[in-house]
Amino acid sequence: MKSLKLFGIMVLFASIIMVSCGKEDDKGTCADGIKNQDETDIDCGGVCTACLVGVQGKWKSFPVAPILATLADSIIAEFKANNTYTVNQWKGGTKAVLIGTYTQTKSSVGSIYTITLSQSSPTSLTAEGIFEVAADKLSMKYEVAQTEPSIPNVTPPTPAGGFGSTSGGAFGQLNIQNYVSVK
Repeated sequence: MKSLKLFGIMVLFASIIMVSCGKEDDKGTCADGIKNQDETDIDCGGVCTACLVGVQGKWKSFPVAPILATLADSIIAEFKANNTYTVNQWKGGTKAVLIGTYTQTKSSVGSIYTITLSQSSPTSLTAEGIFEVAADKLSMKYEVAQTEPSIPNVTPPTPAGGFGSTSGGAFGQLNIQNYVSVK
């Protein structure tokens, strides 16, 4: 009789565990890019907007910064957690794809980060600059300048100089790219 009661208690205990695990499995995984109430940062694994760091995520710019208007009329840039990026840009319906790697570092100036982009395709080049993601992670200011191969009289913006500091401020606001988050 004691064995039957013990067996019954174990079955009841196992049922409770299975039910609670079933509820756990129903939790979201952040695969939709949105961190819901039932997801933790651990669930996100760097996928959710709420879990992303710095520039990571998918961003759209339309219209583009004035200095880029001859090259693109819209841009979608995706910066992945593995430090690779893909930029799709369109000009008059023609698409160009830029691929490379990036590094980002939080500066000591407000919420501005520095970024270095090492493009590998379609041509090899390096660009450096700054960016700042809004607190709600829905928009980003971004300003970079090509440093390799160098362009005469062009220097990258700095956190200390702030946005508009490309080439010591010579370009003013013309090189500032404004992005919105794409879910």
